[in-house]
Amino acid sequence: MKSLNRLTQIALAVSAAVSFAGVAHAETVKIAIAGPMTGAVTQYGEMVKAGALTAIEQINAAGGSNKFEAVIMDDSCEPKQAVAVANKIVSQGIKYVIGHVCSGSTIPASDIYENEGVVMITPSATAPQLTENKPHKFIFRTIGRDDQQGPAAAKYVIEKLKPKKAAILHDKQSYGQGVATSVKESLEAAKVPVVLFEGINAGDSDYSAVITKLKSKGVDFVYFGGYHPEMGMLLRQAREQGVKAIFMGPEGVGNKDITAIAGPASEGMLVTLPADFAADPANAALVKAFKDKKRDASGPFQMSAYSAVKVISDAMTGAKSTDPTKVAAYIHSHSFKTPIGTVAYDAKGDLKSFKFVVYTWHKDATKTEAK
Repeated sequence: MKSLNRLTQIALAVSAAVSFAGVAHAETVKIAIAGPMTGAVTQYGEMVKAGALTAIEQINAAGGSNKFEAVIMDDSCEPKQAVAVANKIVSQGIKYVIGHVCSGSTIPASDIYENEGVVMITPSATAPQLTENKPHKFIFRTIGRDDQQGPAAAKYVIEKLKPKKAAILHDKQSYGQGVATSVKESLEAAKVPVVLFEGINAGDSDYSAVITKLKSKGVDFVYFGGYHPEMGMLLRQAREQGVKAIFMGPEGVGNKDITAIAGPASEGMLVTLPADFAADPANAALVKAFKDKKRDASGPFQMSAYSAVKVISDAMTGAKSTDPTKVAAYIHSHSFKTPIGTVAYDAKGDLKSFKFVVYTWHKDATKTEAK
């Protein structure tokens, strides 16, 4: 009898050891969600946060060898603050980042992550300089580049609008000036006259000087590279001063708050955006998951943020490791099924393909695909 009890005790001990080993194997991995949680473009940070949090919640609920913990970091879309955030992430031992959001913040932060071996996937920073200027092992995107977005916008302008005199404006920042330059080069290559190429100051409330130039040059098309606060002011003041030109901008102006700023003047604005992945029937269950958490899935960055988390999670599973060096190598060499489609990377960490779509914006803050 004593012998049987001893065997039972041994069996229970072995069972407990196996159980505890299983618990220890379930590692909690912190993922920083970095972007503007305050400031003029908070809406974009909220979009990224909504997508990343929804992904983390769903992955955790599904079970698996790893659990994820979100750590929210605010850079206010300010490059200096982004550097401080990046250093804070490194000091806290966080090895994975979703963000940053604005290109001007993402570029300096990415240098720190690359040097420290932190995997960063931005769902929104489109400036080519992020990946073009130097080789990276740890830096990725789940969105296309401005030199894909700019030509997509220009193609529509050339084929559909056929302007006689175009003006190209930008906000003098990495993202805005970069995409504006790309549009300018594409238009000029097609012999479309660009009669004005000029920067404005982000945050100003009076753009009458540049609007006077638009009027004096008789432009019938205006492209603005930048974000919605400035585009909203430009639209409203241009219409008030009688400018009837068609306005167009990149995904940075595709925000419902532009209607609050520009009012009826926002009607007819053209904008290039990622495809509306929230409208894809294949993502219906995911859209419901957003709604269940009272989150909006329909903005330009929610699905790309969700996909960024999924890429990291799937790469950890595939690499059988949470080591960022192994995970980054796996990302470079594999493809991933995500809500934005099958994602695969080139050597720079850019997507091998990404489609931007031209939409017409309406004064009720809805959009329809441009015809």
